[in-house]
Amino acid sequence: MADFSLPRNSKPTQGKHHACNNAAGEVRTFQVYRWNPEDDANPRIDSYEIDLKECGPMVLDALIKIKNEMDSTLTFRRSCREGICGSCAMNIDGTNTLACTKPISEIKGNVKIYPLPHMNVIKDLVPDLSLAYAQYASVKPWIQSDTSVGERERLQSEEDRAKLDGLWECILCFSCTTSCPSYWWNGEKYLGPATLLQSYRWIADSRDDHTGERLDDLEDPFKLYRCHTIMNCTNTCPKGLNPAKAIGEIKKQILERKA
Repeated sequence: MADFSLPRNSKPTQGKHHACNNAAGEVRTFQVYRWNPEDDANPRIDSYEIDLKECGPMVLDALIKIKNEMDSTLTFRRSCREGICGSCAMNIDGTNTLACTKPISEIKGNVKIYPLPHMNVIKDLVPDLSLAYAQYASVKPWIQSDTSVGERERLQSEEDRAKLDGLWECILCFSCTTSCPSYWWNGEKYLGPATLLQSYRWIADSRDDHTGERLDDLEDPFKLYRCHTIMNCTNTCPKGLNPAKAIGEIKKQILERKA
């Protein structure tokens, strides 16, 4: 397996420039991070000029146009194009967000596109999310119940269901996790904002009977308490969620159990 540690933290060099044939249009330059660990010693930044009159309004539209018409070697993830799947999460104009919901018009000057920060890069804009997904799986993100389902389903009051709002909407794009300095430095031990928000989603679920076990598992100097509430996660979430609040609720419940 390639060693990603040096290239992902090194400063990319200037790469190829792809000019736009239609200079009379509304031309914008997209500066895109490029790195193939199998062939490249170091990453580079390739520039692509695009006439916005011949392109859709979102950053993902520009990336698709680049791949389809200018450079088929460009690699990135995408699927739903509706801000639902989280596949196209990347760092755009200095902020972690979704390329499919980021309007080009909101960006001044050249559009700078990088993969999610402080993650191993598989190729170009594709980060290796293996660790993040393993951490997500570790919190057992499903209902654990010792009671029978009943005739049809596990019933829940409207009040209890409302407690899940702001939690279930998470699409696991990991924009929040990769914006967190604590995760940058302690990623192998600290679960990170996305996984902790998902964990609280099940802790808050009235249908789950293993709340105590979930809290016990999180009461760890690194899994939970590396969070220092600097709010980067909340500020960058493309779905407008508040992972910092969810983490605070987990800490609160652990303290209340001890009282």
